[in-house]
Formats: sequence, C-alpha cells, structure tokens
Amino acid sequence: MVDDLEKVTIRLPARHIQALDFLVKMDDFPSRSEAIRSAIRDFVYDRVDLVMDKVDKMEEADRTLSRMQVFEEKYLTK
Repeated sequence: MVDDLEKVTIRLPARHIQALDFLVKMDDFPSRSEAIRSAIRDFVYDRVDLVMDKVDKMEEADRTLSRMQVFEEKYLTK
C-alpha cells in the first residue's frame, strides 16, 4: 500500500491544524497523514455518491424530455 501513495502538500489554517492534532491525540489516528487520508476517503466516497445521484437525475430528465418530444410530435403537431 505504501508504494502507491503520493505526496500532496496543502496549506491549512492554524486552527484546522490545531483541531487535527487534537483528533490525532484523542482518536485512533496514528498521525496527521492517516487522519487526513481518512477524511479525504470519506469525502471522496460521499462526493462520488452525490455526483452519481446527479447523473441519474440528469439521465431521467433526458428520458422524460425525449418522451415529451415524442408525445408532442405524435399528438400536438399538425
């Protein structure tokens, strides 16, 4: 697993670092890096679910519009 890790440098407000350090001390994270990996993993999974829900809704809207156009062409155009 260590081989596939990439280094990313970020800048955070001091208050976030302070809170992160508190969580590392009080929680079951062995390091800042592990806590940040966990947070990023949770964010990515949640965000992917949100994006996929949007994609599903867009696909449903496209199907509805297509059905509306077929109906309009069949019944409303002379």
